[in-house]
Amino acid sequence: MTDDAAMADTARKVRTRLAAASRAVSTEVRGFARDLAEKLALCHPDQLTAALRKEARKGRLYLDVQRNGRAQTAVAPYAVRARAGASLAAPPMTWGELDDPALGARRWTLTMVVDLLKRDPWSNAPCGWSLAVASRRLAEI
Repeated sequence: MTDDAAMADTARKVRTRLAAASRAVSTEVRGFARDLAEKLALCHPDQLTAALRKEARKGRLYLDVQRNGRAQTAVAPYAVRARAGASLAAPPMTWGELDDPALGARRWTLTMVVDLLKRDPWSNAPCGWSLAVASRRLAEI
């Protein structure tokens, strides 16, 4: 993943970006995301889970792949929330910024958008990768 592949979606969610080749169909993308989440949960069972039901998570971080399907929606970066203070959906950020204790849903506001856009978060966006190759590599782990 590139340095700017993370985006805090809410106070409790972080979304990551994986550049898939433009020819990849939504079912392939969702399948790969599911397989990756399950592999990560198997490798780190005390910290991560792919269990959909909250009761089964038991304090572990849920690896949510539900937005990787056809006609699924997600909040766009910089979208203004309908809340007091005009907070924004988070901009793309570096992995290092995720460790900031001040990270939260109200960290960015409408007054900050001009400075945030100066960062050009997509300047190093990766080109798409073949999911077939990625799937083979995942299976080898």
